[in-house]
Amino acid sequence: MGDRSAIEWTEATWNPTTGCDRISRGCDNCYAMALSRRLKAMGQPRYQRDGDPRTSGPGFGLTVHPDSLRLPLSWKRPRRVFVNSMSDLFHAQVPVDFVQQVFAVMAATPQHTYQVLTKRARRLRRVATSLTWPHNVWMGVSVEDAEAVHRVDDLRQVPAAVRFLSCEPLLGPLPGLRLDGIGWVIAGGESGPSARPMDQAWAEDLRDQCGDANVPFFFKQWGGRTPKAGGRELGGRTWDDMPALAGV
Repeated sequence: MGDRSAIEWTEATWNPTTGCDRISRGCDNCYAMALSRRLKAMGQPRYQRDGDPRTSGPGFGLTVHPDSLRLPLSWKRPRRVFVNSMSDLFHAQVPVDFVQQVFAVMAATPQHTYQVLTKRARRLRRVATSLTWPHNVWMGVSVEDAEAVHRVDDLRQVPAAVRFLSCEPLLGPLPGLRLDGIGWVIAGGESGPSARPMDQAWAEDLRDQCGDANVPFFFKQWGGRTPKAGGRELGGRTWDDMPALAGV
Protein backbone atom coordinates (compact mmCIF):
# COMPACT_ATOMS: atom_id res chain seq x y z
CA MET A 1 0.00 0.00 0.00
CA GLY A 2 1.50 3.31 -0.93
CA ASP A 3 1.81 6.52 -2.83
CA ARG A 4 3.49 4.87 -5.84
CA SER A 5 2.71 1.84 -7.93
CA ALA A 6 4.52 -0.10 -10.66
CA ILE A 7 1.16 -1.05 -12.19
CA GLU A 8 1.07 0.73 -15.54
CA TRP A 9 -2.55 1.89 -15.42
CA THR A 10 -2.52 3.40 -11.92
CA GLU A 11 -0.34 5.64 -9.76
CA ALA A 12 -0.96 4.55 -6.16
CA THR A 13 -2.51 1.67 -4.23
CA TRP A 14 -4.75 1.68 -1.18
CA ASN A 15 -5.66 -1.48 0.72
CA PRO A 16 -8.38 -0.91 3.32
CA THR A 17 -8.71 -4.71 3.30
CA THR A 18 -6.15 -7.44 2.63
CA GLY A 19 -6.52 -11.10 1.80
CA CYS A 20 -8.87 -13.03 -0.44
CA ASP A 21 -9.90 -16.50 -1.70
CA ARG A 22 -9.54 -18.13 -5.11
CA ILE A 23 -12.84 -18.34 -6.99
CA SER A 24 -11.92 -18.83 -10.67
CA ARG A 25 -9.11 -19.76 -13.08
CA GLY A 26 -7.83 -16.22 -13.01
CA CYS A 27 -6.93 -16.67 -9.34
CA ASP A 28 -4.77 -19.80 -9.79
CA ASN A 29 -1.44 -17.93 -9.82
CA CYS A 30 -2.51 -14.91 -7.78
CA TYR A 31 0.38 -12.46 -7.34
CA ALA A 32 -1.17 -11.01 -4.18
CA MET A 33 -1.36 -14.41 -2.52
CA ALA A 34 2.31 -15.10 -3.28
CA LEU A 35 3.30 -11.64 -2.05
CA SER A 36 1.31 -11.99 1.17
CA ARG A 37 3.20 -15.19 1.97
CA ARG A 38 6.47 -13.26 1.76
CA LEU A 39 5.10 -10.33 3.75
CA LYS A 40 3.98 -12.67 6.53
CA ALA A 41 7.47 -14.22 6.67
CA MET A 42 8.92 -10.70 6.94
CA GLY A 43 6.68 -10.00 9.94
CA GLN A 44 4.43 -7.43 8.28
CA PRO A 45 1.57 -7.04 10.79
CA ARG A 46 -1.17 -6.68 8.15
CA TYR A 47 -0.38 -10.09 6.70
CA GLN A 48 -0.39 -12.37 9.72
CA ARG A 49 -3.85 -13.87 9.36
CA ASP A 50 -3.85 -17.13 7.40
CA GLY A 51 -6.61 -17.99 4.97
CA ASP A 52 -8.30 -21.30 4.26
CA PRO A 53 -5.55 -23.50 2.78
CA ARG A 54 -8.01 -24.81 0.18
CA THR A 55 -8.66 -21.37 -1.32
CA SER A 56 -6.19 -18.94 0.21
CA GLY A 57 -2.86 -19.21 2.02
CA PRO A 58 -0.47 -17.90 4.69
CA GLY A 59 -0.99 -14.24 5.43
CA PHE A 60 -3.87 -14.02 2.96
CA GLY A 61 -6.87 -14.35 5.25
CA LEU A 62 -9.43 -11.62 4.61
CA THR A 63 -8.69 -8.80 7.06
CA VAL A 64 -10.40 -5.41 7.42
CA HIS A 65 -8.14 -2.45 8.27
CA PRO A 66 -10.16 0.51 9.61
CA ASP A 67 -6.91 2.32 10.43
CA SER A 68 -6.15 2.52 6.69
CA LEU A 69 -9.33 4.35 5.78
CA ARG A 70 -7.92 7.85 6.15
CA LEU A 71 -4.77 7.30 4.08
CA PRO A 72 -6.04 8.99 0.86
CA LEU A 73 -6.98 12.07 2.89
CA SER A 74 -3.25 12.68 3.36
CA TRP A 75 -2.53 12.69 -0.38
CA LYS A 76 -2.92 16.22 -1.69
CA ARG A 77 -1.62 15.72 -5.24
CA PRO A 78 -4.34 14.21 -7.47
CA ARG A 79 -3.64 10.65 -8.57
CA ARG A 80 -5.23 7.47 -9.82
CA VAL A 81 -5.62 5.03 -6.93
CA PHE A 82 -6.08 1.27 -7.32
CA VAL A 83 -8.29 0.20 -4.41
CA ASN A 84 -7.40 -3.19 -2.90
CA SER A 85 -4.53 -4.41 -5.01
CA MET A 86 -4.12 -7.06 -2.27
CA SER A 87 -7.77 -7.99 -1.76
CA ASP A 88 -11.32 -7.72 -3.13
CA LEU A 89 -13.55 -5.03 -1.63
CA PHE A 90 -16.66 -7.06 -2.49
CA HIS A 91 -15.53 -10.27 -0.81
CA ALA A 92 -18.41 -11.78 1.20
CA GLN A 93 -16.50 -11.24 4.46
CA VAL A 94 -16.24 -7.47 4.00
CA PRO A 95 -19.21 -5.90 5.85
CA VAL A 96 -21.41 -3.62 3.78
CA ASP A 97 -20.97 -0.81 6.30
CA PHE A 98 -17.20 -1.00 5.79
CA VAL A 99 -17.63 -0.81 2.01
CA GLN A 100 -19.77 2.27 2.64
CA GLN A 101 -16.97 3.81 4.69
CA VAL A 102 -14.50 3.20 1.85
CA PHE A 103 -16.89 4.91 -0.59
CA ALA A 104 -17.31 7.82 1.83
CA VAL A 105 -13.54 8.39 1.83
CA MET A 106 -13.49 8.29 -1.97
CA ALA A 107 -16.29 10.86 -2.07
CA ALA A 108 -14.39 13.07 0.40
CA THR A 109 -11.28 13.12 -1.83
CA PRO A 110 -12.58 14.22 -5.25
CA GLN A 111 -9.06 15.18 -6.35
CA HIS A 112 -8.28 11.47 -6.79
CA THR A 113 -9.66 8.95 -9.26
CA TYR A 114 -10.32 5.53 -7.70
CA GLN A 115 -10.11 2.27 -9.66
CA VAL A 116 -11.95 -0.57 -7.91
CA LEU A 117 -11.72 -4.09 -9.34
CA THR A 118 -13.60 -7.22 -8.31
CA LYS A 119 -14.26 -10.79 -9.41
CA ARG A 120 -17.35 -10.89 -7.18
CA ALA A 121 -19.65 -9.15 -9.61
CA ARG A 122 -22.87 -10.58 -8.20
CA ARG A 123 -22.20 -9.16 -4.73
CA LEU A 124 -21.12 -5.89 -6.33
CA ARG A 125 -24.49 -5.65 -8.08
CA ARG A 126 -26.41 -6.45 -4.90
CA VAL A 127 -24.43 -4.02 -2.72
CA ALA A 128 -24.38 -1.22 -5.31
CA THR A 129 -27.81 0.06 -4.32
CA SER A 130 -26.57 0.57 -0.74
CA LEU A 131 -23.72 2.80 -1.89
CA THR A 132 -23.43 6.42 -2.94
CA TRP A 133 -21.40 6.51 -6.15
CA PRO A 134 -19.21 9.63 -6.44
CA HIS A 135 -18.06 10.79 -9.88
CA ASN A 136 -14.43 9.81 -9.21
CA VAL A 137 -15.00 6.05 -8.80
CA TRP A 138 -14.26 3.74 -11.72
CA MET A 139 -15.66 0.23 -11.16
CA GLY A 140 -14.31 -2.84 -12.93
CA VAL A 141 -14.62 -6.60 -13.07
CA SER A 142 -12.04 -9.21 -14.04
CA VAL A 143 -12.84 -11.17 -17.21
CA GLU A 144 -10.09 -13.72 -17.76
CA ASP A 145 -11.94 -16.10 -20.09
CA ALA A 146 -15.35 -16.85 -21.58
CA GLU A 147 -16.56 -18.43 -18.33
CA ALA A 148 -16.18 -15.05 -16.58
CA VAL A 149 -18.09 -12.96 -19.15
CA HIS A 150 -21.25 -13.10 -17.02
CA ARG A 151 -19.58 -10.62 -14.66
CA VAL A 152 -19.95 -7.91 -17.31
CA ASP A 153 -23.76 -8.12 -17.16
CA ASP A 154 -23.66 -7.46 -13.40
CA LEU A 155 -21.24 -4.57 -13.88
CA ARG A 156 -23.53 -2.92 -16.42
CA GLN A 157 -26.15 -2.49 -13.68
CA VAL A 158 -23.78 -0.53 -11.42
CA PRO A 159 -24.08 3.30 -11.54
CA ALA A 160 -20.35 4.00 -11.69
CA ALA A 161 -19.10 6.96 -13.73
CA VAL A 162 -16.75 4.59 -15.58
CA ARG A 163 -17.20 0.83 -15.84
CA PHE A 164 -14.15 -1.14 -16.95
CA LEU A 165 -12.93 -4.67 -17.66
CA SER A 166 -9.60 -6.15 -16.63
CA CYS A 167 -8.88 -9.03 -19.01
CA GLU A 168 -5.70 -10.01 -17.20
CA PRO A 169 -4.52 -12.64 -17.11
CA LEU A 170 -6.20 -13.25 -20.45
CA LEU A 171 -6.55 -17.04 -20.48
CA GLY A 172 -8.74 -17.56 -23.53
CA PRO A 173 -10.51 -15.81 -26.39
CA LEU A 174 -13.41 -13.43 -25.75
CA PRO A 175 -15.26 -13.38 -29.08
CA GLY A 176 -18.38 -11.27 -29.42
CA LEU A 177 -17.83 -9.46 -26.14
CA ARG A 178 -20.66 -6.99 -25.46
CA LEU A 179 -19.07 -3.65 -24.67
CA ASP A 180 -22.16 -1.45 -24.38
CA GLY A 181 -21.98 0.47 -21.11
CA ILE A 182 -18.26 -0.27 -20.75
CA GLY A 183 -15.83 2.66 -20.74
CA TRP A 184 -12.41 0.99 -20.67
CA VAL A 185 -10.73 -2.39 -21.27
CA ILE A 186 -7.37 -3.51 -19.87
CA ALA A 187 -5.73 -6.66 -21.27
CA GLY A 188 -2.56 -8.51 -20.41
CA GLY A 189 -0.83 -11.83 -20.04
CA GLU A 190 0.01 -13.65 -16.84
CA SER A 191 3.41 -13.30 -15.15
CA GLY A 192 5.30 -15.44 -12.67
CA PRO A 193 7.10 -18.82 -12.60
CA SER A 194 3.93 -20.70 -13.62
CA ALA A 195 2.58 -18.12 -16.07
CA ARG A 196 0.11 -19.48 -18.62
CA PRO A 197 0.75 -18.14 -22.14
CA MET A 198 -1.56 -15.70 -23.85
CA ASP A 199 -2.30 -16.26 -27.52
CA GLN A 200 -1.58 -13.20 -29.65
CA ALA A 201 -4.87 -13.65 -31.49
CA TRP A 202 -6.85 -13.28 -28.23
CA ALA A 203 -5.27 -9.90 -27.50
CA GLU A 204 -5.60 -8.67 -31.07
CA ASP A 205 -9.27 -9.62 -31.25
CA LEU A 206 -9.99 -7.83 -27.98
CA ARG A 207 -8.14 -4.74 -29.23
CA ASP A 208 -10.16 -4.80 -32.46
CA GLN A 209 -13.47 -5.22 -30.64
CA CYS A 210 -12.62 -2.17 -28.53
CA GLY A 211 -11.77 -0.21 -31.66
CA ASP A 212 -15.07 -1.14 -33.29
CA ALA A 213 -16.99 -0.13 -30.15
CA ASN A 214 -14.94 3.05 -29.58
CA VAL A 215 -13.85 1.82 -26.15
CA PRO A 216 -10.39 2.87 -24.84
CA PHE A 217 -7.98 -0.10 -24.84
CA PHE A 218 -4.95 -0.51 -22.56
CA PHE A 219 -2.49 -3.34 -23.23
CA LYS A 220 -0.57 -3.89 -20.02
CA GLN A 221 1.89 -6.69 -20.80
CA TRP A 222 2.57 -9.96 -22.58
CA GLY A 223 3.77 -11.45 -19.30
CA GLY A 224 6.14 -14.31 -18.76
CA ARG A 225 8.40 -15.15 -15.87
CA THR A 226 8.38 -11.46 -14.90
CA PRO A 227 5.75 -8.82 -15.73
CA LYS A 228 8.08 -7.02 -18.13
CA ALA A 229 9.59 -10.15 -19.71
CA GLY A 230 7.52 -9.99 -22.89
CA GLY A 231 7.27 -6.23 -23.19
CA ARG A 232 4.12 -4.21 -23.85
CA GLU A 233 3.88 -3.80 -27.62
CA LEU A 234 0.94 -5.22 -29.53
CA GLY A 235 0.97 -4.84 -33.29
CA GLY A 236 4.16 -2.79 -33.18
CA ARG A 237 2.99 -0.17 -30.70
CA THR A 238 1.92 0.37 -27.10
CA TRP A 239 -1.74 0.86 -26.22
CA ASP A 240 -2.22 3.23 -23.29
CA ASP A 241 -5.72 4.53 -23.90
CA MET A 242 -7.60 5.72 -20.81
CA PRO A 243 -11.19 6.80 -20.22
CA ALA A 244 -12.13 10.44 -20.35
CA LEU A 245 -12.42 12.19 -17.02
CA ALA A 246 -15.07 10.53 -14.87
CA GLY A 247 -18.39 12.29 -15.03
CA VAL A 248 -17.63 13.99 -18.36
